[in-house]
Amino acid sequence: MQKDIIINSTEYETRIAILEDSKLMELWVERPEKERMVGDIYKGIVKAVLPGMQAAFLELGLEKNAFLHISDITELYEADFSEEESAQRTRVKSRKNIEEVLKKGQELLVQIMKEPIGTKGPKVTSQLSLAGRCLVLVPGEEHIGVSRKIAEREEKKRLREAVSGIKPEGFGVIIRTIAEGKVQNELKNDFRFLLKLWSRIKKEAEKKKAPSLVHKDMGMITSVIRDQLSPEVNQVLIDSKWEFKKMRSSLRVITPALRQKVILYDKEIPIFDYYNVENQIEKMLDRKVWLRRGAHIVIDQTEAMVTIDVNTGRFVGRSDQHATILRTNLEAAREIARQIRLRDIGGLIIVDFIDMYSPEDRRKVFEEFRTSFRNDRSKHSFLPISDFGLIEMTRERIRPSLLYTFSEPCPACDGAGRILSRETLASKIERWFKRAKTRSVDKRYKLLVNPEVFKVLTEGRGGRINKLCKMLRLEIYPEKDESLPVDEFKIFSLDEEKEVTERFKA
Repeated sequence: MQKDIIINSTEYETRIAILEDSKLMELWVERPEKERMVGDIYKGIVKAVLPGMQAAFLELGLEKNAFLHISDITELYEADFSEEESAQRTRVKSRKNIEEVLKKGQELLVQIMKEPIGTKGPKVTSQLSLAGRCLVLVPGEEHIGVSRKIAEREEKKRLREAVSGIKPEGFGVIIRTIAEGKVQNELKNDFRFLLKLWSRIKKEAEKKKAPSLVHKDMGMITSVIRDQLSPEVNQVLIDSKWEFKKMRSSLRVITPALRQKVILYDKEIPIFDYYNVENQIEKMLDRKVWLRRGAHIVIDQTEAMVTIDVNTGRFVGRSDQHATILRTNLEAAREIARQIRLRDIGGLIIVDFIDMYSPEDRRKVFEEFRTSFRNDRSKHSFLPISDFGLIEMTRERIRPSLLYTFSEPCPACDGAGRILSRETLASKIERWFKRAKTRSVDKRYKLLVNPEVFKVLTEGRGGRINKLCKMLRLEIYPEKDESLPVDEFKIFSLDEEKEVTERFKA
């Protein structure tokens, strides 16, 4: 399997695509107004203690108060851990009640475990953890854990002994999968970096007044490179000179041997177009996903759960019905696993396969489905496929799915449906003009958008459209059109005197 990391970074949006054999498998999106929060450390104030829920709400200075459960205040650890950036652990519930541990007005350091989702605020823990490339530092603990993904017992033993020789008292350590094969000196460098970081966080916490941000975890690009860049990665391509220099500089410290894999993309064709990522993202936003032989799956997301339905559609097969259904379900199992990873769907998920009467066929489909999640970094669990052809599964949800990043509630149906958000459409328009620059000789365009989108494109110093004109050396004249829905736009070439909207869409 060839694995590539493709990064598209602009002033208004950063997107990171993970490709496996040229197929888009994972996508991260970050915008300045909504940066990732998982891993951030805050000095908070307890605003309410709820004995009935054994939980408390903390003010962190964010839009919504944070939720802290008693099980996330005092934690014990098992010997082995699956690797996750937030240092997932097996929690042992404290024998104390929440009202014995926390009082209203009390100040404490907490770390965000889950971002705000829907009407819920962030979920936090008072057990802090700092992730490095090879190790996760857990202040206040003593235990040494090793990732379950390191299979060899001798290697686990060697790594534990190597870490125990450098670990001071008062710190727990989780050894990450990427530490496999590393010598003690490499682990020591990681440990030294994390101890210095913890020292800075403590000093910052002493100076700051609650509620306030004490430590901002590393940005999305740096964290993805830290966690994803390995010898198995073929290349990392990025189209921003500034981020390219930053990445190369940080890799000089983290893992110098892999610096040559990071390459600056400098072609005129937008990077996501060149690697066919843009087209795959467009399809990702569809409710219906077509499979190769004419069958399709339908994905519906609600606040409580996600349901995925498999349909034969136009696929009737050339053999008997039994073989047709099995082949469709096996293909759907692989694609559903990909879509769940790609859309970053979490929570409760129900998959409705086409009915199979053979227990052996149900077993084959279930095994195919489970195997397709082998590269998924999020924690997940399955129940066996039922007699009705249903698979119930849960997948860790630490941030809203990409549907909520790219879209917003539809104003015409009072939130019953969703449309592309204004920010998403603005970025889509910018990418349209970047394609036009490389494929057309036209220089002058008229852009029609909804007044809400017009505001996004023109407000602020310079405005996004003015910056785009200077960068591409084009003349773009935006106009308001109240008849256009928020998620649509029209573009006319003033040189050709005709509409060209469809010409350069992804």
